[in-house]
Amino acid sequence: MALEKIQLEHIPPTYQVYAAFFRDVTNTEFLHTQLLSRNSEFEYAFVDASAVISRLQLLSAVYSSVNALIVGALRTPNVHSEIVVSLSTNNNISEAYRRWGITPGKTKDLIVVKIVLPPANTQDESQPQPTQTPTDDAIWAHLTTNVKGTPAPLTDAELAQATDWPKVRKCYRLNGVPALDRVTDEDERRRRIETLAVMGMALRGL
Repeated sequence: MALEKIQLEHIPPTYQVYAAFFRDVTNTEFLHTQLLSRNSEFEYAFVDASAVISRLQLLSAVYSSVNALIVGALRTPNVHSEIVVSLSTNNNISEAYRRWGITPGKTKDLIVVKIVLPPANTQDESQPQPTQTPTDDAIWAHLTTNVKGTPAPLTDAELAQATDWPKVRKCYRLNGVPALDRVTDEDERRRRIETLAVMGMALRGL
């Protein structure tokens, strides 16, 4: 099973974080339609992997979003949409959806994140309350039934195969940055891009 359960530091364990990665997804239009219709069975963050650099970048957005939920500071309708927006360095929500959200016909590699809330989430009563906490197997069964793609491990090495680096540099406004252009080692340049991206995401919340 390629579904990963992740425990984030400083997040109460009652907030369960799951993530999965699918390559070569063929039914993005269907998945996008479920989001637009706010189908409660599709309470996920669907993230276009082409603009994701690493697990660190992704989990930074997840941490920021869950923390915003806990303290009652969400800027989007729910914690899953907040994850997509938290990947951005600015507060333009529609732009974040276009760059990091699922795009019918364009998104090929898809990261799926699911946050399972505590049975009684008193922090934000506006959020949908699960009648029964779903099991790992139930979440994975639902994903593999509805996401038509090839499951892959959510590792930096696997993500690197999906990352569109020119797109990443555009999204994080890193084109024409002399400090990056002078770096000749490709791995080192990518590490620096990751650092700048995560820093930009963190500064967005200030």
